[in-house]
Amino acid sequence: MWNHSIDFNLICTILQHVKGEINQIIKCLSIFETWKLQSDNIKKYEKNKKEFVERRCCNHQINLFYIFAAEKGLFSGTAIENAIMPTVNNGLPFVKKNKK
Repeated sequence: MWNHSIDFNLICTILQHVKGEINQIIKCLSIFETWKLQSDNIKKYEKNKKEFVERRCCNHQINLFYIFAAEKGLFSGTAIENAIMPTVNNGLPFVKKNKK
């Protein structure tokens, strides 16, 4: 559908939240992709990017998704708090300084 342009970690994260409901993930991804195309939303992330990375949330697609979810009220907590959970629970990539 999107020619594999969506991060598989993002798909897995959304699937976990919607408990495997394929129709919900397609709807959510469609709305998210539309939201992401608006330049002011990318600028919001760029402003807070350093804070996400400092907390070891370096998957930018996941971080953007949680900013989107926080704006839409999909989950409780802040975008950063929500982005930390899949990083810790699922072992999503850590920043380079932690690989030493």
